Amino acid sequence: MSAYTKVIANLVFPAQERLKGHTTVAVRQALELSQWLTPPQLQALQLQRLNSLLSVAAEHVPYYRDLFARLGVKPGSFTSIAELQQLPLLTKALIVANCDALKNELAEGLAGLSTGGSSGEPLRFFIGKDRVSHDVAAKWRATRWWGVDIGDPEVVVWGSPIELGAQDRLRGLRDKLMRTELLPAFEMSASRLDGFIAAIRRKRPAMLFGYPSALSHIARHALERDIAMDDLGIKVAFVTSERLYEEQRAQISTVFGCPVANGYGGRDAGFIAHECPSGGMHLSAEDVIVELLDPAGRPVAPGKAGEIVVTHLATGDFPFIRYRTGDIAVMDDQQCACGRGLPMLKEIQGRTTDFVIAADGTVLHGLALIYILRDLPGLRAFKVIQHSRDCTEVQLVAESSADPGANPIATSAIIAGFKRRLGAAVEIRVKIVESIEAEKSGKFRYIVSHAS
Repeated sequence: MSAYTKVIANLVFPAQERLKGHTTVAVRQALELSQWLTPPQLQALQLQRLNSLLSVAAEHVPYYRDLFARLGVKPGSFTSIAELQQLPLLTKALIVANCDALKNELAEGLAGLSTGGSSGEPLRFFIGKDRVSHDVAAKWRATRWWGVDIGDPEVVVWGSPIELGAQDRLRGLRDKLMRTELLPAFEMSASRLDGFIAAIRRKRPAMLFGYPSALSHIARHALERDIAMDDLGIKVAFVTSERLYEEQRAQISTVFGCPVANGYGGRDAGFIAHECPSGGMHLSAEDVIVELLDPAGRPVAPGKAGEIVVTHLATGDFPFIRYRTGDIAVMDDQQCACGRGLPMLKEIQGRTTDFVIAADGTVLHGLALIYILRDLPGLRAFKVIQHSRDCTEVQLVAESSADPGANPIATSAIIAGFKRRLGAAVEIRVKIVESIEAEKSGKFRYIVSHAS
């Protein structure tokens, strides 16, 4: 660790977190101890924190106070994690319908967030400082597994409007101090890719962080340009937010000359799992309880695929208890060679976002279109089908409470936004539909491009 990184990681960043009222440093230190607990010890820790969360929810969260009373549940008295199954599942629709009732009555300084919408069902919710502290600490612990600390040079290839729209003077100073450089992942034109490659070579980062599709796209471009990227001393490429395919892993690793570490989670469910250098996809078990369920809501047998259902134990301000993520995974029943007692996921399925192509041939990340849709009022779900560079169809499902005789969704804003991304001459067909149909495989894809 360089002297500069030591100052940032041990002085500057902790001071920033204290000013924000976060306990990130203490949480990360605790996580680095608890990761070596045995599985039974971790389960005992989970149970203790679960009972605490349920007690808080029963006393201060109207939604759960009423729910527990109806079910006759005595929160704080669970003797095993399995008793969670007596509680109903929490869905995006339930959160939307009960958003205010899910807030802790004593919570202060809640931050409103929206999911990226890659599931086709945008979600608005709130998080408190405890949740933020635990999520940041979980990611921090994981990067330290790979020898990367806060303050090491980092290039982030990302696309959220929150990250890209907040580049004010204070944010710019903070990123400069932390040695973080942000590259926008939405647009992947040849000239932009040339600039990304130049920025990465100039930065010589210890870590790349971003979407696997975006990093693999940059890697392919470097190969086409015959530009070496494996001589920069990059320690790891951390990918998240999409399913990581093995061909992407191989390409990113080969081009950048570093291992690829997969991360799984989301703004709603938190940081669920991170990959260690020994290859284990470790659950952040101190903070999340993960259940894998079949379509009937029953736990699946070991080695079988099931829907990931998450209880985040640091969400007392806005509880996520048995939250359905919509993603599919298989649990691993082996112990990782690294020696950590943290349980592992063996496989993560059903999570990907496609690229789309503008009329002029510019390649855009699918999230560039998703972010136009996700915060629109009156919208429950959507699907984007790019039939060609000249024609894109947008299927919209309105909220059921909307007047059937009216169109509550701002279709003109959608058309204008899509034309800005894809081209002024592109035909944008907006259709209001009753539901979004699944693919023949049974999976849902909300960005589908047939353009070449």
